[in-house]
Amino acid sequence: MRSIADVVGASGLSGYAIVALILFFLAFLAVLAAVLSPARSSYYERAGRLPLDDLTPQTPREP
Repeated sequence: MRSIADVVGASGLSGYAIVALILFFLAFLAVLAAVLSPARSSYYERAGRLPLDDLTPQTPREP
């Protein structure tokens, strides 16, 4: 019985796995940079306090 590694290796599709890994890693770094950027810290600070903000009442949206 052949393992999945043998099947993928023989079919020549192993290059796609490497490309997918690189694309995932680049997307992960982009999201990480967006989340940890100092320019957005005020946005996250304001959003983190939103559930505790009683001065600005929130009304539910109408369907």
